[in-house]
Amino acid sequence: MPISRVTKLYAVEDAKIFPLLSDPEGGAPSYGAGIDVPAIKAMEISGDVETKELRGDNRLQDVESALSNVTVAFPHGKLSLDAMAALMLSTVTDAGTTPNQSTEWEMADDVRLLPFKLVGKTPTGGADQLGGDVHFTLHKCVLSSFPGLGLAEEDYRTIEPEARAVPLISTGKWLTVRINETAAAIATAATP
Repeated sequence: MPISRVTKLYAVEDAKIFPLLSDPEGGAPSYGAGIDVPAIKAMEISGDVETKELRGDNRLQDVESALSNVTVAFPHGKLSLDAMAALMLSTVTDAGTTPNQSTEWEMADDVRLLPFKLVGKTPTGGADQLGGDVHFTLHKCVLSSFPGLGLAEEDYRTIEPEARAVPLISTGKWLTVRINETAAAIATAATP
């Protein structure tokens, strides 16, 4: 029996970003190793549609619509300096020895927002398929708002990045949704 193309979507269990290293026209994209998005809280994908109307003879003649924008918000509960460095040109530096170690993320005036792939998944059982899951992949993203760093009074502070997704130059892939009959982890290795 073939797998169903209909499923529930329950919860988010894991997400990773993969730095986009190259995206050559007529070739294949290449990505760096996956970096965990720690304590992922949601992966909210939305889009904008532009609609044009043709009117004449005092009535509507035709309508054309086109997808003009896809965005993703992926708030998470813990700060990852490695993820920050993958999202924007910046540095992470480790210093010292135990018990005086430190690690530091630094953004300078030459900061550039870097392209990345974002993959998120439901937990096992987060799909209709018993033992299955659902994966969402946005193949090329760039931050569209600053991740919202800082501290909060008597509360946890969440990191809340938003990004714009665009099609890959090499393959045209934009968004992929995969329903797995058997749950699978998000690969962490660099991919061609």
